[in-house]
Amino acid sequence: MIKIFMISDRKNIIERFGNLCRENSYTFNSSADIKIITELLNAEVQDIILIDNDSENLSSKEVLKNIKPFCENSIVILLAGKNDVEKDIYKSVNSIITEDFTDTLILSALNINLRAKNSLKKLADTNKDLAASLYRQNTLYGISSQFASTLDKEKLFEFMIEGLDKTLSFSLACTLSFCSGKEPVLILNSLYEISEELLDAIKVRTIYNYNSLFESGNAPFKLSENSLKVVKYVKYPASRFNFTLFRFDTMFSPISLGENFYGCTEVFKENHFTSEDSKCFQTIVQQVTLPLKNASLYQEIIETNKKLEHLEKLKSEFISIVSHELRTPLTSIKNSLDILLSGKCGEVTETSGKFLSMAKRNVTRLSGIINDLLDISKIEAGKMDFHFKPVSVNTVIDYVKSALSGLAKEKSLELVLDTKDNLPEVMADSQRLEQVLTNLLSNAIKFTPEGKKITIKSELKNISDIKYHACFAESMKNLSGDYVVVSVEDEGIGIAENEFLHAFDKFAQIENSLSRKVGGSGLGLPIAKQLLEAHNGAIWCDSELNKGSKFHFAIPVDTAKAEQCEMLSIS
Repeated sequence: MIKIFMISDRKNIIERFGNLCRENSYTFNSSADIKIITELLNAEVQDIILIDNDSENLSSKEVLKNIKPFCENSIVILLAGKNDVEKDIYKSVNSIITEDFTDTLILSALNINLRAKNSLKKLADTNKDLAASLYRQNTLYGISSQFASTLDKEKLFEFMIEGLDKTLSFSLACTLSFCSGKEPVLILNSLYEISEELLDAIKVRTIYNYNSLFESGNAPFKLSENSLKVVKYVKYPASRFNFTLFRFDTMFSPISLGENFYGCTEVFKENHFTSEDSKCFQTIVQQVTLPLKNASLYQEIIETNKKLEHLEKLKSEFISIVSHELRTPLTSIKNSLDILLSGKCGEVTETSGKFLSMAKRNVTRLSGIINDLLDISKIEAGKMDFHFKPVSVNTVIDYVKSALSGLAKEKSLELVLDTKDNLPEVMADSQRLEQVLTNLLSNAIKFTPEGKKITIKSELKNISDIKYHACFAESMKNLSGDYVVVSVEDEGIGIAENEFLHAFDKFAQIENSLSRKVGGSGLGLPIAKQLLEAHNGAIWCDSELNKGSKFHFAIPVDTAKAEQCEMLSIS
């Protein structure tokens, strides 16, 4: 029903407009008392307010001033008569009619203004809906960004509930989370305080909703009212909900992705949820599931890594203990064999000498493997001792060549030196450099057929002049300046290009019949690599199957790297 209110003290005008409105089924009221006028307008919104400019005891300007707070949703029309209309009044009214208008014209003017009012209302409602939609879109975008910012499952649930609150303005959200530790938690985000009796009812409702999701009865966790943990967040604790809460409108959804179940949530609202509310609710609940799955996978990776670290520690401790326990009896066995071979315990026949020598070689080989195991354990535990001082690389080469010349001679291998004179000294641990070169030369002797040649080379090179395979780029990228480069080149079995990096893995054995025959711990190259990294150097190789291999390592000679090595020295 259209409501028209007239402000006038002229009876004939009130009677005329009253009859006209009633004939057209409009509700009509009038008054000339400002106090009554403001009370009526405050109590009920009028569609049209008519102000009689020729009222005897009312000033249109004063009337407009008093009714202004109540005119936001009303059309204000000025009825002009014989009196002049002040200029300020034109700015304060929506339309002007005169009392000379015929009833038809007056009725037409009223209808035109009513249609204009309805159009403006529709526009305002559309703008309001558009603003609400834009707000929700921005909120959903913000929530998506929050979801992408963390792998903490509890934080993800917090972001989900916060998003639901912003977009739905719920009265109560009951979220059952299976992501807070080992047991499920019921998270209550409430506008008002909840009594213990109401809380018990909410818990029963939540458990019922949860069980209804698993018709077969194979729920991932058995819930009971007494054992269900509850966490409450209350906005306004001074007020309290009662059981009328269960008359509110509700929306419910599981929080799951495929077979992965993370919980469920139900929201209550005193007013009805709209279809847009429902879409927003489902969107937010679905959005959180993928980050929850990622968070679960991340947590599994962390736990797996912890287990692997623990196993690695146990393995290293086991290797260290076993190696120490083996070293003592092996030393006794070796000493006993030396005494027997010396003839101090009686004459050694040719046959017995042959077997004793074989036993000694295998004891020596086993001691080497044990030493490798101990070294790799020390390096990984960060307990390897280094004593850095100026070292001549050529002196190290001469020593190692002399130590292994007998082994090379047994296979009729020629050891050739190609070393540059006057190489600068490097800051290094000479014992560890000897160990690196011994590993490389021992491998070359092992994997080179009888009668071939092995070359040991040393030279000074700038990193820009060093050529290496692309697979070593990562380990070489931080090198700069001048280096003493040592190379061991053999004419052995070679290594396939796709095995270059694998050769430096722990316990690696390149697939080849000769490599299987000669055996070994598979730790020589990994130990050499880590020892050189401790010297701020690097190791790499070139090779071709059945044509031989070249293993190179580089030690820095520049002052900065030398000083850095000296700082790492453990006296």
